[in-house]
Amino acid sequence: MEHLKDTDPQVFKAILNETRRQGDKLELIASENFVSRAVIEAEASAMMNKYAEGYPGRRWYRGCENVDIVENLAIERAKKIFGAEHVNVQPHSGSQANMAVYFTALDIGDTVLAMDLRCGGHLTHGHALNFSGKFFNIVSYGLNKNTERLDYDEIQALALTHKPKLILAGASAYPRIIDFEKLREICDKTGSMLFVDMAHIAGLVAAGLHPNPVKYAEFVTTTTHKTLRGPRSGVIFCKKQFAKKLDTELFPGIQGGPLMHVIAAKAVCFKEAAKRSFKEYQRQIVKNAKALSEALARKKYRIVSGGTDNHLLLVDLSDKNITGEDAAKILDKAGITVNKNLIPFDKRSASVTSGLRLGTPALTTRGMKEGEMEKIAEFIAKTLKNPKSAKNINTVKGEIKKLTKNFPLYKDLIEELECQ
Repeated sequence: MEHLKDTDPQVFKAILNETRRQGDKLELIASENFVSRAVIEAEASAMMNKYAEGYPGRRWYRGCENVDIVENLAIERAKKIFGAEHVNVQPHSGSQANMAVYFTALDIGDTVLAMDLRCGGHLTHGHALNFSGKFFNIVSYGLNKNTERLDYDEIQALALTHKPKLILAGASAYPRIIDFEKLREICDKTGSMLFVDMAHIAGLVAAGLHPNPVKYAEFVTTTTHKTLRGPRSGVIFCKKQFAKKLDTELFPGIQGGPLMHVIAAKAVCFKEAAKRSFKEYQRQIVKNAKALSEALARKKYRIVSGGTDNHLLLVDLSDKNITGEDAAKILDKAGITVNKNLIPFDKRSASVTSGLRLGTPALTTRGMKEGEMEKIAEFIAKTLKNPKSAKNINTVKGEIKKLTKNFPLYKDLIEELECQ
C-alpha cells in the first residue's frame, strides 16, 4: 500500500489504525468476522474497474470474459454448497437481496408475515421506516414469553387469519435453531410462499450445523460477511420458476452494474466454505458460543432463552443496573467490542436497550476456543461489575492485550503497513 501512503497518508493511517484496532480488541459483534488474505486480495483487485451490467454471457459492455469466469465460479460454488436451483450473486448487500425477493414475489400492498424486530427480526422484515414496512402490509410474529423461542402454533394461527402471500423467517438476534420444515408446512396450509433470510446462520448451514432453508423455501437470501467469512455483500437463492423474474428485478430493477471485485471475493469465500476445515471452524463457533453463554450464566448473567444453538447469544442486563447502551460503551473502553440489543419484550427503547448481543465467529477465526471464552466472560463480568472505575477498565484492557497477542490477526499485513 505504498502508493496509498504517498497519495493520501491520512487514509493510509486510518486503515493502519483500523487494522490494529481489530487485532488489539476482542470482536464480539455477531454480524462481523475477519476475512482471509485471499478474500482481501480478490476484492482489492483490478476487477473493480470493470462495468459488467447484465449477467454472464449477456452483458451490455464488451471485455467481460474474465469477470464472467469469476461470476460463474461464484454461482456454481454457491449452488453446490447449498443445493440451490438458481443463484444470483450480484446483490450489493443483504438488504438489496431482500428487496429483490419482495419485488419478485409480491405486489405493493401484499401481506407479509415476518418476525418482529423487537424479538430478533431485521429492519428489512417490516420496520416502519424501512422500504419493507412502507411498501407492504406487514403482520409481525414474535416469541413465546415463557420460552423466548419461536411459537410455531402462534405463527400458524396468524397465517391462517391473515393469509399472507409471503412468510418470512430468519433473524438478526435469535439464538436458537429455526424449524424451516414446520414453516413450510404452515405455508402449504395457507397458500403462502416461504422466504428465509439466513444472513446470520449461512456458515452454519453450509457446514450442516443448522437445517438448510434452501430445501424448503421458494426464496433464500444471505449476506456473505457474517458466519460465511466473506466480503460484505449479498446472495439470493430461489427455485427455478422464479429465476428469470428475480434476475430482472435485481438488474435492471434495483441495481445497475455489479461489483465484480466483490463477486470475485465471494467466489473465493465459497471455495473456502467448501473445505473440511471450514466445517470444523463452524463447529468451533458453536462450541465457543455455548461456552461463553454458560460462563456468563455462572456469573449470574441471564441468557435469553437459556442458552444458544448457534453463533450468538443475548445477555439480559435488566437486573444489573446498567443499560445495553452504557454497557457496550464501557466494554469498548476495556477492549471488548459488542452491540447493544433489544431483548424479547424489552421495556427500554431500541436506542437504549436492556441487552447485549454477543457472537463468536470473529474470535473463532483468530483461533480462540472454549478456554478463551471463559476468560472473556471473566473480562465482561469484571468490567461491568465496576463500570465507573477507570483503574478497573485499564486493568481489564491490559489483560485483553495479553490475550490478543497470543492470537494475532493480520500480523503480516500490519508489519507490511508499518514498514511503509
